[in-house]
Amino acid sequence: MNASGREINAVAFSLVSLLVGVATGYGAVAFRWLIGWIHNAAFLGQFSADYDANLFTPASPWGPFVILVPVVGALLVTYLVRNYAPEARGHGVPEVMDAVYYRAGVIRPVVVIVKSLASAISIGTGASVGREGPIVQIGSAIASTAGGWLRLAPWQRITLVAAGAGGGIAATFNTPLGAVLFAVELILPEVSVRTFMPVAIATGMSTVLGRRYLGDQPAFSLPDNLPVLDISFLALGEFALFGALIGLAATLYVRGIYWSEDQFAERIRNDYLRHVVGMAIVGLMFYSFLRTAGHYHVEGVGYATVQAIINGELAGGLFLFLLFAAKLVATSVTLGAGASGGVFSPALFLGATLGGAFGTAIDLLAPGAASSVPSFAMLGMAAMVGSATGAAMTAIVMIFEMTRDYDLVMPMIVAVAVAQGVRRTLSTDNIYTLKLTRRGHYIPTTLHSHMFMVRRAEDVMNRDLVRLDGQVPLRDFARQLPSLPQFANVLLCSGDRIAGLLEVDATLRSLPQLDPELRLAQLGHRDFTIVRKGMVMFDVIKRMNQRNVAVALVVGERQRVPRAADVEGVITRNELAEAVSESLSFRASAADAGSRPAGQAD
Repeated sequence: MNASGREINAVAFSLVSLLVGVATGYGAVAFRWLIGWIHNAAFLGQFSADYDANLFTPASPWGPFVILVPVVGALLVTYLVRNYAPEARGHGVPEVMDAVYYRAGVIRPVVVIVKSLASAISIGTGASVGREGPIVQIGSAIASTAGGWLRLAPWQRITLVAAGAGGGIAATFNTPLGAVLFAVELILPEVSVRTFMPVAIATGMSTVLGRRYLGDQPAFSLPDNLPVLDISFLALGEFALFGALIGLAATLYVRGIYWSEDQFAERIRNDYLRHVVGMAIVGLMFYSFLRTAGHYHVEGVGYATVQAIINGELAGGLFLFLLFAAKLVATSVTLGAGASGGVFSPALFLGATLGGAFGTAIDLLAPGAASSVPSFAMLGMAAMVGSATGAAMTAIVMIFEMTRDYDLVMPMIVAVAVAQGVRRTLSTDNIYTLKLTRRGHYIPTTLHSHMFMVRRAEDVMNRDLVRLDGQVPLRDFARQLPSLPQFANVLLCSGDRIAGLLEVDATLRSLPQLDPELRLAQLGHRDFTIVRKGMVMFDVIKRMNQRNVAVALVVGERQRVPRAADVEGVITRNELAEAVSESLSFRASAADAGSRPAGQAD
């Protein structure tokens, strides 16, 4: 990771984050309007941006030729992606994660334009993908570009990327809390006050703009007579069983997309032909649903079908399961063939249909009771999103914000937890990280604090310190070497002043080639900084980075002008590595200890 760049103060950084929120908010609004304009033109021949994805699209005047709509879209998307931004292909979020962990947060500005057009064309012409992946990549690219213009330090540019991602989610879905959690769980490599605050500022600003232009209503409306789920021990068992079922389905979803991608790449080499074939299959699928079920169902984001299930307008366990299977195939084919769009909205569809089918089965076992279909549909949405993406907290909070049904929160916690546990048992990688793992880029699937960061310098430092006059000849020093500890450090003194530092292992390697008449002061270096023994390691490392040195001399707490006699120890990369190792060993031991009584494995 490139360490160049300048770090601006908190006030200036907050202002930049606010501007990123403004840009991302307007970007999300424009993206939604662009999708509507393309969808209306492609399916209805109307030139209007007025498009409500929660309402079923009327039958197209093109008749069976509507099958060719996604095919034409495929040709346009392939041209854009191949010629201008290959990273715009696919569902977007993995590319943002890759930029954060492997490219210091650098995302090319052209991605903003190409991803907007390619994804709007894919979604608008009927591809079975969502809009969250594109808006995450668009918002992140806007933020990264701003960070590049300002030549910010890498951590600030990365934080802006996360802020842009969260802002895009908040504006397009009207879910500010879920958007912040999305950035925290999936994008930010560090969670602290200095990174959380900019994300919150950008997300808040984007939410205000999204509500102004797209409305303040939740993503899905609930019927007035929606029954409250029974919360009992028996019901908890139902939620857990349902979570396990969703975990299996989420694993199938994660694996299915990349299996489809491999099959298309292996069997059809030409990018244009591959995408055309895939979208022709999707076109045939949604036209078949129009002819047999009255609606396209599996085209686009699929929110109309989800809303119909919540409203109780779609019933029949077998039909809902058929919709689940069809959407799974359509999404896998769409992304496998090369479309541009997200996996969040298809996950909502899959969870809602499978949840509706499960709720139908519950209704059959308890005839006369209020229908469980809408409630289990919403539980399925949260469980599918949480288990497939690995963002459990994001899923719970976002579905709550999208439905505003607080009574479902506790059942969602149970279902999401079990679903994620099952998916992680069957597939270590989630739907985002698997794409990067396949290219050899590994992303941490959990965030945790290194405990060594709160240890004091005196607990980490190497106390094997030898003080010698800097004018001692190398010949005399060589006689003392056998008696020195293996990793001792030699503090070179000039009277009571610190003249330099020698590391014994480096000296041992170079002794045979050095003139024995040299003085130690000629071999020592001053690439170190001074830290107090009570300073925590977070601040020690920060100071070492600011001074661009690899060694810290540890002194007592009260000395104003440290002298040679005040130095009590040394912290080098060896001590840092050992402290990290101890921290990770402690965390692993704690995890094992916590899992053994229940007989579970992570």
